[in-house]
Amino acid sequence: MDTDHATVPGPLTGTSMSDAYVTSLGRLAYLWGWPLVNMHNRLRLTARFPAPGLLAGVVPGGPSGTLGMLHDYVRPEQRIVACPNQDVVYGFGLLAAEAGPSVLQVPDFRDRFWVIQLVDQRTDAFARMGSMYGTKPGHYLIAPKEWDGEVPPGIEEVLRYDTRVGAVIPRVFMDDTDEDRAAVLPFVERISMYPLAEFDGSLKRVDWTSAPTFAPPAEAAAATGGRGGETAWVDPDHFFDQLGTVMTEVPPRPGEEALYAWFRSLLTAAEADPALREALRRIARDADAELVAPLFQFRNIGQPSAHGWTTHRNGASFGTDYLSRTALAKANMFVNPPEETAYYHQDLDAAGDRLHGANTYTVTFTADGIPPVRGFWSLTLYDEHHFFHPNEPEHFSVGTKNKNLHFEEDGSLVITVGGDRPTRPELLPNWLPTPDAEFSLYLRAYWPDKTVLDQAWTPPAVHRL
Repeated sequence: MDTDHATVPGPLTGTSMSDAYVTSLGRLAYLWGWPLVNMHNRLRLTARFPAPGLLAGVVPGGPSGTLGMLHDYVRPEQRIVACPNQDVVYGFGLLAAEAGPSVLQVPDFRDRFWVIQLVDQRTDAFARMGSMYGTKPGHYLIAPKEWDGEVPPGIEEVLRYDTRVGAVIPRVFMDDTDEDRAAVLPFVERISMYPLAEFDGSLKRVDWTSAPTFAPPAEAAAATGGRGGETAWVDPDHFFDQLGTVMTEVPPRPGEEALYAWFRSLLTAAEADPALREALRRIARDADAELVAPLFQFRNIGQPSAHGWTTHRNGASFGTDYLSRTALAKANMFVNPPEETAYYHQDLDAAGDRLHGANTYTVTFTADGIPPVRGFWSLTLYDEHHFFHPNEPEHFSVGTKNKNLHFEEDGSLVITVGGDRPTRPELLPNWLPTPDAEFSLYLRAYWPDKTVLDQAWTPPAVHRL
């Protein structure tokens, strides 16, 4: 028997494809490629920044290969990334391989918790930096995999990514006090990223409190403008027009070659058949509504935990777990790896009913049930779009950052969710106001204890009063 013949990479050109086959393969390609196309389209943001700064004063960023930093908590108006938290000072920058290498400057954070997320176009981490890793301060070179230039003296390490697009997202913990807002600034102003050509070995300082603010063009206003959901980074009508380019930007991992060839066979057939191209648009619209949209609801994703909470254990290290990769990209883009952050999501109360602002709830942490972390923890309330619900006291989350929480005599911590504003002043910090609509709760445990990672600790139930 002849065993030397090459394996055919997908269907031969010209192979007949039934409607059912095209529909099935097209839906699979949409689910698989949604996060990659999402990242591809986010690169449009860099064109809105003449220099590192803020769009409309709320969205940090800069040209490709640079980043911008906030100097306070993220504002409720931003809409570029769902599920932000109000425990850290954020930064954000996008990498583009064609822009070449960049230098990331990391200050000495001393005993302050910090983490800088570096993810490729797959939303997988290509490097790990933060308190839990003992990362040294200094200058780090972030370079495309194929870059073969000279590394100058003074670079601590070269970090490489193999896709066209990447993201760099600093997070620096800050207490919700005026004193800590001032104390965090010397650390934040020493975080920067810039092209390798600008590196001179010095420690640069940027006063992010006076960073330039740029007015967003009309088409970018949704990223900065208040109500509604996250900016629509994936358009089903153009998905299959972009997919071929995106697969070139994101090389297959070992074992994915056949999958790539399979999807390309569909694109090749569509190039020669206008009716098939139109069918793929319809398939993408249906897949967006029927496959991807339901993944926005936390109760539909991840792994079940206690009391109706769900969690996930492979954030930013999805590999071939394409379901989780797309689910997290839809519900909460840019999650950290589990050793950096454990996440718990909740849409339901203890009876299994949908959380709604018409009701009042309590979440009670016993004295020995406070989330065990070496970093910080927080319980955040999100509206139906996974953003903050604007309210007069600006209470969006509670946790380590709050220095005035009220604990009961037995040491327990009772968080009231919804209902009327507490009349007792000492209970006001423990109150999370709700919209008059469905909402979700979200618990983060940064630098979690082993008991969290092993799920020996789980969040308490959400009880409706």
